[in-house]
Amino acid sequence: MTAFPRTPALMPQISELADGQHYPTSALYVVATPIGNVADITVRALHVLGLVDRVAAEDTRNTAHLLTRYGISKPLIAVHEHNERSAAERVIEHLRNGERIACVSDAGTPGISDPGARLVDAVREAGLPVVPLPGASALTTALCAAGAFVGDFSFVGFLPTKAKQRASELTKLAHHPMALVFYEAPHRIVDTTRALADAFGGERQLLIARELTKLHESLHRCTLAEGPTWLEADANRQRGEFVLVVEGAPKTEDAEDAHDALLSTLLEELSVKSAARVAATLTGASRNVLYERALKLARRGESTDE
Repeated sequence: MTAFPRTPALMPQISELADGQHYPTSALYVVATPIGNVADITVRALHVLGLVDRVAAEDTRNTAHLLTRYGISKPLIAVHEHNERSAAERVIEHLRNGERIACVSDAGTPGISDPGARLVDAVREAGLPVVPLPGASALTTALCAAGAFVGDFSFVGFLPTKAKQRASELTKLAHHPMALVFYEAPHRIVDTTRALADAFGGERQLLIARELTKLHESLHRCTLAEGPTWLEADANRQRGEFVLVVEGAPKTEDAEDAHDALLSTLLEELSVKSAARVAATLTGASRNVLYERALKLARRGESTDE
């Protein structure tokens, strides 16, 4: 393999481009950092990290290690989900003293399923400027490799960890027309993909993006029905951090009551749960959606009988 040619003469020019930007004092700089591969840092991010007086970090140990890789050493302030309010007060105090402070998360863009959003709110409410620097994000990295089934999309992030709450949340999203993007941890990945298939049906396209930009990165596209089986076929496929991209609900002319006739007939002999299960088998529609509709029909029938 041919190595990419080094062009040392170009580097000062790139550095000058970053240096030419205006970097006001008393400002919070929201800086994206790599999601895995440390080479994905931007030139301007390196410039700002070298320029600021302090760095507000989700985990100061991780950030100290990352900065060391780039030859940067700065005082660090821990800003995580358990101390965002008190840490914001410290950050604002430093900003009011004329300092520049960078806000970083452990990986990717702060405030996107990571601490940082509340700090941004607090700084803005204090009347101080917030300057965003674009860069790595697991969200956009997965989307650009998903393919044509993604047009418009909605970012959901992490689903509730409890099964009942997760199912309830997914039921609300079952007819959402846009592609949906989820983050998930390794110990929940199989259960989550099963829950997605139960809620949305098994036919939709799914991209399972694992360990993006890292040594063991993998991207697998399949249907929702095939997702859990593929993950369980190899324990290594369940390791790492995941982004799941799910195709949006298909366009349909079906109204909410499209399967009412079938459900009403089934409810004459079966429980709500059994009626929904049989209807899902016959129609291919989401069992959870059919269950919610069957429950409404059953309650409506009870009120009519009264």
